[in-house]
Amino acid sequence: MKITIIAGARPNFMKIAPIIHVVQAKQNEGFNIQYRLIHTGQHYDKNLSGHFFEELNIPHPDANFEVKSGTQAEQTGAIMKAFEKELELNPCDLVLVVGDVTSTMACTIVAKKAGVDVAHVEAGIRSGDMRMPEEINRIVTDSLTDLFFTTSKHANHNLQKLGVDDSKVFFVGNVMIDTLRANEKRFQQPALWNNLSLAEKGYLVLTLHRPSNVDETEKLKILIEQIVKSSAKLPIIFPVHPRTKKMMEQLKISFENLHLVEPMGYLEFNYLVKHALAVLTDSGGITEETTVMNVPCMTLRENTERPETCTVGTNMLVGTDANNIKNAFDRLFSGQWQEGKIPELWDGNASERIVNYLIELYNL
Repeated sequence: MKITIIAGARPNFMKIAPIIHVVQAKQNEGFNIQYRLIHTGQHYDKNLSGHFFEELNIPHPDANFEVKSGTQAEQTGAIMKAFEKELELNPCDLVLVVGDVTSTMACTIVAKKAGVDVAHVEAGIRSGDMRMPEEINRIVTDSLTDLFFTTSKHANHNLQKLGVDDSKVFFVGNVMIDTLRANEKRFQQPALWNNLSLAEKGYLVLTLHRPSNVDETEKLKILIEQIVKSSAKLPIIFPVHPRTKKMMEQLKISFENLHLVEPMGYLEFNYLVKHALAVLTDSGGITEETTVMNVPCMTLRENTERPETCTVGTNMLVGTDANNIKNAFDRLFSGQWQEGKIPELWDGNASERIVNYLIELYNL
């Protein structure tokens, strides 16, 4: 069996790495299963260098399309054109896509038009918010997918509502947690820990990247001001994208306890998350990691495609309203934050289940 695995952005590599590690283990056991890893280059990230791959034991891609930035249509078209040629030169039995980036959707379309089966890891998640490009990517991908690997029963239910046959849906757990568990003991204290005199549970971590939060200058200013106002003067560590940092400088947003720092590596960033009093974010993936590490998390969005992080985990949908942010901080500081548990099958073995299903389904 030949599998072509797609990654388009840095979080995708965290998701495909444990799958590849299991495939390699199965090869050593004598199973005839091969893979080819494709990086579409959708997101150019200077941290996706040799050090990054070695740090997390992530295999280097067999090919990089180097698509880089562009409009949604430009990226989609460039990825589809490059992947069509890739499949012609390197035929396979299955294309495996992960998550919900543009590469996920684009490569799924190309594979299906080429008559190749598609497996979608993290299938079935939905926010219900069609303003999010990721939601459109999820819907298109799942409308074409042959094998659906899900992270939760919420996702299974979403697929059932779409009429997907139960025989094609496999509840396997969360591959991001596979990577987290494999590296948790290797987390590294960043230099800023001592530079800023940080202490266990004595600071907050903030991440913002969604256009709805960072592209409207006045909204960004109000949001940051309310977070700082509610923070009881605790240090706020904000790994910030250069574009967002430039906007904050233009708005003259500066507070003594707000520390804008460079984007961080996986091991250092998750060290900060693990030891923080709380995390504020608009990232879905971080809500999964905080849930597993039992760290209170405030999601600065009106919706989430990962409801299990709220119903089972430590996450709370706070939105961007000033009163809601203040109320969430009041709850945090009064010790009344919800008790979190780890969602079902988020145990570090999702990748093993995925590959075992593939072995069974393809009679290897």
